[in-house]
Amino acid sequence: MLDRDQLETFATVAEEQSFDRAASRLNITRGAVSQRIKALEESLSTVLLVREKPVAPTPAGEILLRHVKALRMLEGAALQELTPTPKPHAPVPLAIAVNADSLATWIPRVLWQLLLERRVALEVVTDDQDHTSARLARGEVVGCISTDAQAAAGFLAERLGAMEYRCYASPAFAQQFFPEGLTAAAVLVAPAVLFNRKDALHDEFLRHHFGFAVDRYAKHYLPAPLALLEGIATGVGYGLIPTQQAGPLALDGRLVDLAPREPVQVDLYWHHWEVEPPISREITELIVREARRYLLGSDATDPPDTEPA
Repeated sequence: MLDRDQLETFATVAEEQSFDRAASRLNITRGAVSQRIKALEESLSTVLLVREKPVAPTPAGEILLRHVKALRMLEGAALQELTPTPKPHAPVPLAIAVNADSLATWIPRVLWQLLLERRVALEVVTDDQDHTSARLARGEVVGCISTDAQAAAGFLAERLGAMEYRCYASPAFAQQFFPEGLTAAAVLVAPAVLFNRKDALHDEFLRHHFGFAVDRYAKHYLPAPLALLEGIATGVGYGLIPTQQAGPLALDGRLVDLAPREPVQVDLYWHHWEVEPPISREITELIVREARRYLLGSDATDPPDTEPA
């Protein structure tokens, strides 16, 4: 039987990425934190934490961190069921990782349903869709939206559908920089607008469009979907925007599609634990259901919802 105080101390260190911050959060001394971690590692005969800055769980620690998070959810769900209905329930804390474009479009529909039920204290972690699965593996979140179709051992990956992107610019920007269309010479001069330095979607689009890699072009980075959309509509640059998000501005003539025959479809997958606590499983079912109402090429029988979130 694993000691619960030791488990919670370990999880707190992993979450805070620091022995000192964990001690402050738990209201105990740093020495007590170290003693609990050492005792837990000795009982399991394995190292659970890499003692560097920041502190990080080892592969064994990642497995144990998921176990602690599952225990918290199971305990919270049990207390909610055992507590008389008139008494307010303490929400169960949990975190999920989503890509920023999903957060700007369809995911809020899921979040509002979850939060209005008052059952969870939810943390939404945003990252590029190519990098969210690492957070799940480290035990930071209970599920994530990712472009990776392959699930790691102990996890499942369910296809949600495809998010469609198109390459947009303002009419004035298109006239100034692309009077002859999307040519290689124009791309080397025109500033592009990307989400952040992890964003490889624009490079992939150009590689597909020209048949060769183009990397020496000017880039603006606007790490917020709304700012990126407004920046392109204002004329600061051109770039890829989810079709659903850009739809109203394209209809109003504020955006023009620079490559109307070349939409980019990015397949998204929901990665989650293979064995899920009840609350986590309900979240999985809700995310999969809502995604298949919105994204392209899902298994849903209903057509995708074309109105922006």
